[in-house]
Amino acid sequence: MSKGAGDILAADGSWTNFSGRVHARPGRVELPESEAEIQALLRQSRDPVRVVGTGHSCTPLCATDGLLLSLDRLCGVVEVDVAADRAIIRAGSKIHDLGPPLLEAGLATINQGDVDVQSLAGAVSTGTHGTGPSLGSMSTAVRRLRLVLASGEILECSAELEPEIFRAAQVSLGALGIISEIELQLMPAYKLHQREWREEVGEAETFIARSEENRHLEFFWVPTKDLLYMKSLNITQAELGPVPGKEREWVGHSADVFPSIREEKFNELEFAVPAENGIECFYEIREMMQKHHPDVFWPVEVRTLAADDIDLSPANGRSTVTVSVHQAAELPSEQLFADSQAIFANHGGRPHWGKFHTLDANQLRDLHPNWNHFLEIREQLDPTKRFANPYLCLLFDL
Repeated sequence: MSKGAGDILAADGSWTNFSGRVHARPGRVELPESEAEIQALLRQSRDPVRVVGTGHSCTPLCATDGLLLSLDRLCGVVEVDVAADRAIIRAGSKIHDLGPPLLEAGLATINQGDVDVQSLAGAVSTGTHGTGPSLGSMSTAVRRLRLVLASGEILECSAELEPEIFRAAQVSLGALGIISEIELQLMPAYKLHQREWREEVGEAETFIARSEENRHLEFFWVPTKDLLYMKSLNITQAELGPVPGKEREWVGHSADVFPSIREEKFNELEFAVPAENGIECFYEIREMMQKHHPDVFWPVEVRTLAADDIDLSPANGRSTVTVSVHQAAELPSEQLFADSQAIFANHGGRPHWGKFHTLDANQLRDLHPNWNHFLEIREQLDPTKRFANPYLCLLFDL
């Protein structure tokens, strides 16, 4: 076991995700500092392998009784191409650590979510996203991936190099190989004007139209108050700091504005539904919670997401609205999530891969038009199921 592995495991040798819902007892933990070390580890044994970032997923994607790899030491910006607005970034880099070096180079991420503690590879592998009807997930900003395969060999893929593999690898759940480097499309550094306000719940009916008028727009429905807490972000040239004469408005560099501080632990279920069904779906979730779960105080989050062509992306082929249901980590969530999932199913909802759901291969196959293509690539790259665990076997019927 590598020095520092104790930071990942509890005193009894177990690993737990951020919310405490997922537990595992890996047989071995390693923290490689280079791609070459990853290659050596894969060649030294035939143990099953899973990779962990910050453990921010609510599903057992990282759980293993074999080799657990943390890429925390494989971090940092390798190279910046200012002319092309791109950077090559090591896979274990945390999103919150990217802002300063990118800003120094005059660049910024195109979009990101309101949580920035994840590793870049983890966010890409699960299709993590922000909000904006013209903006895709972080996976859509990937221009090249470098994978370490089960054999220890290196495979590079992009839209030009191994495009079929690339389309599968952009959202791979870690099932194809270990990402070591990511080339990310960026944009010139920019500032965002953040505005927050409250509205009556009926105003959600105009959310889609208003989303088209803002670069980023989202809302949180707070069950205990039956109100919408709105947030918009728009690019601005204004001075940094609070907006004079305006409450709950301020201007900051994009990397400082995107994230929200979330100190309480929670579990979350999120589904992506066709944009035209999004608000109807939200109202059904609201009615269900008011009738059957009136004690839930955690908010429901509603965002938009542009269509893409990535095999396992929840936004594959369709403009999308995502609806997220939360519950405090210490409180029961099974029935709340089951009732929510049933509503999402009626709207053709696809689950966020890093958030709780109970769908299996038979259900997922019908939701993802490129499902079989992904499975063919997985079989091609990992025929011995080196990167599988019981959860992935359930998802992919392995």
